Amino acid sequence: MNITPLCNHRSILGEGPVWDAANNAILWVDIMGCAIHVLDRQSNAFHSIETPSMIGSFALCIDGNIVAAIKEGFVFINRSTGKIDAIGNPEEALSNNRFNDGKTDPAGRFWAGSMSLTGETETGNLYMLDGKLNINKKIEKVSISNGLCWSEDLQYFYYIDTPTMEVVRYNYNNGNGEISNKTTVISIPGKEGYPDGMTMDSEGMLWIAHWEGWQVARWNPFTGKKIDSIHLPVSLVTSICFGGENMDEMYITSARVGLTDEQLTEQPLAGSSFIVQHSGYKGFGFAPFNTMHQ
Repeated sequence: MNITPLCNHRSILGEGPVWDAANNAILWVDIMGCAIHVLDRQSNAFHSIETPSMIGSFALCIDGNIVAAIKEGFVFINRSTGKIDAIGNPEEALSNNRFNDGKTDPAGRFWAGSMSLTGETETGNLYMLDGKLNINKKIEKVSISNGLCWSEDLQYFYYIDTPTMEVVRYNYNNGNGEISNKTTVISIPGKEGYPDGMTMDSEGMLWIAHWEGWQVARWNPFTGKKIDSIHLPVSLVTSICFGGENMDEMYITSARVGLTDEQLTEQPLAGSSFIVQHSGYKGFGFAPFNTMHQ
């Protein structure tokens, strides 16, 4: 399988890849580098949009601009100018938290979760930002809010709180974003690495990036079994999405934060974002954030 770095850039803590079909581009964040990176797949031109603080995740809006979860809460970012407009900060009183992984649901609402900056447990939460810019808390007492995705039939929401080593499933109402009936569907053995970012393929199987696991792995949420994996030349694998003209390319992010000099020598590509071309699987794009905001 052909796994190659997208470009020469190395992120400190790369995360949250988003495929931009309209512009044939892949975007991802460097949480600790305080930036969104953009790579034009046609020209290979690379540029970055700086953020004023750590950015956990983002999504594309209907107008092509960006909605994001940064240290100061939910914001809009103008893709051309970098100008930031605040939406709201549900964690203003939680100064030791930062936002982490996030994604739009099939109705175009933006979900993003938080985690402690100092390793405390159960201080994080998962929020949903709707098209009217209301912020709703969906899950509380989260330790490291991470991977999230929705089934194609709109029946289920899947979610990872990394230290639990589990993927949980909720019944999902696409009309109002309500979730209910939490069920553990996958329990991940420690030898696989910690579950981080997540996406779904066209067969309803979950692809999970494994922090300290050197892999992205395919898991069946109906049996709980691991059914495939792709080994990477880096240990801190953080997230994955599908993209490309046929939605059969995988884009995978990684990190180098906390690695020793010896580890960095062993993993010179740590922090790279990778592409797996002709992966043998297909996935979905994300719905654009759906808002009347002008």
